[in-house]
Amino acid sequence: MIEFAPIQVKDLDTIVDLSSQNPLILASGSKYRAELLTRLQLPFVCIAPNLDESPLPDEPVRAMTQRLALAKARALISQFPQRWILGSDQAACADGRILGKPGTVERATEQLSFLSGKAVEFLTAIALVRDEQVFTALDVTTVQFRVLNTGEIARYLAAESVLDCAGSFKCEGLGISLFESIRSEDPTGLIGLPLIAVRRLLAQAGKALP
Repeated sequence: MIEFAPIQVKDLDTIVDLSSQNPLILASGSKYRAELLTRLQLPFVCIAPNLDESPLPDEPVRAMTQRLALAKARALISQFPQRWILGSDQAACADGRILGKPGTVERATEQLSFLSGKAVEFLTAIALVRDEQVFTALDVTTVQFRVLNTGEIARYLAAESVLDCAGSFKCEGLGISLFESIRSEDPTGLIGLPLIAVRRLLAQAGKALP
Protein backbone atom coordinates (compact mmCIF):
# COMPACT_ATOMS: atom_id res chain seq x y z
CA MET A 1 0.00 0.00 0.00
CA ILE A 2 1.28 3.47 -0.86
CA GLU A 3 1.47 5.93 2.01
CA PHE A 4 0.13 9.28 0.88
CA ALA A 5 1.68 11.40 3.61
CA PRO A 6 4.45 13.69 2.34
CA ILE A 7 8.01 12.43 2.73
CA GLN A 8 10.52 15.04 3.81
CA VAL A 9 13.82 14.35 2.05
CA LYS A 10 17.15 15.67 3.33
CA ASP A 11 19.44 13.24 1.51
CA LEU A 12 18.50 13.36 -2.19
CA ASP A 13 19.85 9.83 -2.72
CA THR A 14 16.99 8.43 -0.63
CA ILE A 15 14.53 9.29 -3.37
CA VAL A 16 15.88 6.33 -5.38
CA ASP A 17 14.14 4.04 -2.89
CA LEU A 18 10.82 5.55 -3.96
CA SER A 19 11.19 4.96 -7.70
CA SER A 20 8.47 2.31 -7.80
CA GLN A 21 5.99 4.82 -6.41
CA ASN A 22 7.06 7.52 -8.90
CA PRO A 23 6.06 10.28 -6.49
CA LEU A 24 5.38 13.85 -7.48
CA ILE A 25 7.99 16.26 -6.14
CA LEU A 26 6.68 19.31 -4.29
CA ALA A 27 9.41 21.94 -4.62
CA SER A 28 8.72 23.50 -1.26
CA GLY A 29 9.59 23.35 2.40
CA SER A 30 6.17 24.74 3.39
CA LYS A 31 4.23 22.57 5.82
CA TYR A 32 1.03 24.31 4.70
CA ARG A 33 1.49 23.32 1.05
CA ALA A 34 2.41 19.78 2.06
CA GLU A 35 -0.71 19.45 4.22
CA LEU A 36 -2.88 20.73 1.37
CA LEU A 37 -1.38 18.42 -1.25
CA THR A 38 -2.15 15.35 0.87
CA ARG A 39 -5.85 15.99 0.09
CA LEU A 40 -5.29 14.80 -3.48
CA GLN A 41 -4.07 11.42 -2.18
CA LEU A 42 -1.03 11.26 -4.45
CA PRO A 43 2.37 10.06 -3.20
CA PHE A 44 4.75 13.00 -3.14
CA VAL A 45 8.09 14.11 -1.77
CA CYS A 46 8.89 17.56 -0.37
CA ILE A 47 12.22 19.07 -1.40
CA ALA A 48 12.90 22.75 -0.79
CA PRO A 49 14.95 24.25 -3.64
CA ASN A 50 17.83 26.59 -2.88
CA LEU A 51 16.61 29.73 -4.61
CA ASP A 52 16.90 33.50 -4.26
CA GLU A 53 13.28 34.68 -4.01
CA SER A 54 14.02 38.40 -4.11
CA PRO A 55 11.82 40.40 -6.51
CA LEU A 56 13.44 41.94 -9.56
CA PRO A 57 13.55 45.74 -9.87
CA ASP A 58 10.09 47.11 -10.72
CA GLU A 59 8.75 43.58 -11.17
CA PRO A 60 4.92 43.37 -11.06
CA VAL A 61 3.65 41.07 -8.33
CA ARG A 62 1.90 38.72 -10.78
CA ALA A 63 5.02 38.34 -12.87
CA MET A 64 7.07 37.75 -9.72
CA THR A 65 4.91 34.93 -8.38
CA GLN A 66 4.76 33.23 -11.78
CA ARG A 67 8.53 33.55 -12.26
CA LEU A 68 9.33 32.16 -8.81
CA ALA A 69 6.88 29.24 -9.04
CA LEU A 70 8.49 28.16 -12.30
CA ALA A 71 12.02 28.78 -11.00
CA LYS A 72 11.39 26.63 -7.91
CA ALA A 73 10.24 23.72 -10.05
CA ARG A 74 13.03 24.10 -12.60
CA ALA A 75 15.65 24.27 -9.83
CA LEU A 76 15.18 20.52 -9.27
CA ILE A 77 14.98 19.35 -12.89
CA SER A 78 18.66 18.49 -13.20
CA GLN A 79 18.46 16.10 -10.23
CA PHE A 80 15.12 14.56 -11.23
CA PRO A 81 14.72 14.81 -15.03
CA GLN A 82 12.02 12.13 -15.25
CA ARG A 83 9.83 13.35 -12.39
CA TRP A 84 6.93 15.77 -12.36
CA ILE A 85 7.89 18.71 -10.13
CA LEU A 86 5.38 21.16 -8.67
CA GLY A 87 6.51 24.66 -7.74
CA SER A 88 4.41 27.33 -6.10
CA ASP A 89 4.80 30.92 -4.95
CA GLN A 90 2.43 33.27 -3.15
CA ALA A 91 2.45 37.01 -2.55
CA ALA A 92 0.01 39.44 -1.00
CA CYS A 93 -0.43 42.91 -2.46
CA ALA A 94 -2.32 45.96 -1.17
CA ASP A 95 -2.07 49.55 -2.40
CA GLY A 96 0.87 48.53 -4.57
CA ARG A 97 2.83 47.09 -1.64
CA ILE A 98 3.97 43.46 -1.65
CA LEU A 99 3.62 41.75 1.71
CA GLY A 100 5.80 38.79 2.59
CA LYS A 101 6.22 36.66 5.69
CA PRO A 102 6.60 38.96 8.70
CA GLY A 103 9.19 36.95 10.64
CA THR A 104 8.69 38.97 13.84
CA VAL A 105 5.71 40.03 15.96
CA GLU A 106 6.61 43.67 15.35
CA ARG A 107 6.46 43.26 11.58
CA ALA A 108 3.25 41.21 11.84
CA THR A 109 1.68 44.01 13.90
CA GLU A 110 2.74 46.53 11.29
CA GLN A 111 1.39 44.39 8.43
CA LEU A 112 -2.02 43.90 10.03
CA SER A 113 -2.23 47.59 10.92
CA PHE A 114 -1.50 48.41 7.28
CA LEU A 115 -4.10 45.89 6.04
CA SER A 116 -6.85 47.18 8.34
CA GLY A 117 -9.87 48.13 6.24
CA LYS A 118 -8.15 47.33 2.95
CA ALA A 119 -8.83 44.94 0.07
CA VAL A 120 -5.83 42.68 -0.41
CA GLU A 121 -5.00 40.48 -3.40
CA PHE A 122 -3.35 37.13 -2.71
CA LEU A 123 -1.73 35.71 -5.82
CA THR A 124 -0.68 32.06 -5.84
CA ALA A 125 1.18 30.81 -8.90
CA ILE A 126 1.89 27.15 -9.61
CA ALA A 127 4.08 25.46 -12.20
CA LEU A 128 4.19 21.76 -13.02
CA VAL A 129 7.25 20.72 -15.01
CA ARG A 130 9.03 17.63 -16.30
CA ASP A 131 12.00 18.02 -18.63
CA GLU A 132 10.77 20.56 -21.21
CA GLN A 133 7.07 20.15 -20.41
CA VAL A 134 5.57 23.09 -18.51
CA PHE A 135 2.03 23.71 -17.22
CA THR A 136 1.19 26.85 -15.24
CA ALA A 137 -1.72 28.51 -13.47
CA LEU A 138 -2.38 31.57 -11.31
CA ASP A 139 -5.01 31.82 -8.56
CA VAL A 140 -6.14 35.25 -7.34
CA THR A 141 -8.07 35.65 -4.10
CA THR A 142 -9.27 39.02 -2.79
CA VAL A 143 -9.65 39.49 0.96
CA GLN A 144 -11.45 42.49 2.45
CA PHE A 145 -10.10 43.12 5.94
CA ARG A 146 -12.24 44.59 8.70
CA VAL A 147 -11.11 47.80 10.35
CA LEU A 148 -8.87 46.46 13.10
CA ASN A 149 -7.85 48.26 16.28
CA THR A 150 -4.53 47.77 18.06
CA GLY A 151 -6.10 45.62 20.77
CA GLU A 152 -7.64 43.21 18.25
CA ILE A 153 -4.34 42.88 16.40
CA ALA A 154 -2.39 42.23 19.60
CA ARG A 155 -4.89 39.62 20.81
CA TYR A 156 -4.87 37.87 17.44
CA LEU A 157 -1.08 37.67 17.25
CA ALA A 158 -0.96 36.33 20.80
CA ALA A 159 -3.47 33.62 19.91
CA GLU A 160 -2.10 32.38 16.59
CA SER A 161 1.42 31.77 15.25
CA VAL A 162 1.60 33.53 11.88
CA LEU A 163 5.20 34.69 11.53
CA ASP A 164 5.73 32.35 8.56
CA CYS A 165 2.54 33.43 6.78
CA ALA A 166 2.38 36.13 4.09
CA GLY A 167 0.07 38.85 5.35
CA SER A 168 0.38 37.76 9.01
CA PHE A 169 -2.74 35.60 9.32
CA LYS A 170 -4.11 32.09 8.85
CA CYS A 171 -7.46 32.04 7.12
CA GLU A 172 -7.90 28.37 8.07
CA GLY A 173 -7.66 29.38 11.74
CA LEU A 174 -8.63 32.40 13.82
CA GLY A 175 -7.49 34.69 11.01
CA ILE A 176 -10.91 34.32 9.39
CA SER A 177 -12.23 36.64 12.11
CA LEU A 178 -10.18 39.51 10.67
CA PHE A 179 -12.13 39.59 7.39
CA GLU A 180 -15.26 41.21 6.03
CA SER A 181 -15.30 38.97 2.96
CA ILE A 182 -13.29 36.65 0.70
CA ARG A 183 -13.71 36.48 -3.08
CA SER A 184 -12.12 33.36 -4.51
CA GLU A 185 -12.55 30.50 -6.97
CA ASP A 186 -10.54 28.16 -4.75
CA PRO A 187 -10.39 28.46 -0.93
CA THR A 188 -7.15 26.46 -0.80
CA GLY A 189 -5.37 29.12 -2.85
CA LEU A 190 -5.38 31.52 0.08
CA ILE A 191 -3.76 28.90 2.32
CA GLY A 192 -0.91 28.47 -0.15
CA LEU A 193 -1.66 25.87 -2.84
CA PRO A 194 -4.75 26.10 -5.10
CA LEU A 195 -5.76 22.45 -5.35
CA ILE A 196 -8.37 22.97 -8.06
CA ALA A 197 -5.67 24.37 -10.34
CA VAL A 198 -3.18 21.69 -9.24
CA ARG A 199 -5.65 18.94 -10.16
CA ARG A 200 -6.25 20.59 -13.53
CA LEU A 201 -2.52 20.77 -14.30
CA LEU A 202 -1.99 17.15 -13.22
CA ALA A 203 -4.80 16.11 -15.57
CA GLN A 204 -3.25 18.08 -18.43
CA ALA A 205 0.04 16.34 -17.71
CA GLY A 206 -1.66 12.96 -17.81
CA LYS A 207 -0.92 12.16 -14.17
CA ALA A 208 -3.84 10.13 -12.84
CA LEU A 209 -5.47 10.84 -9.50
CA PRO A 210 -6.87 8.05 -7.30
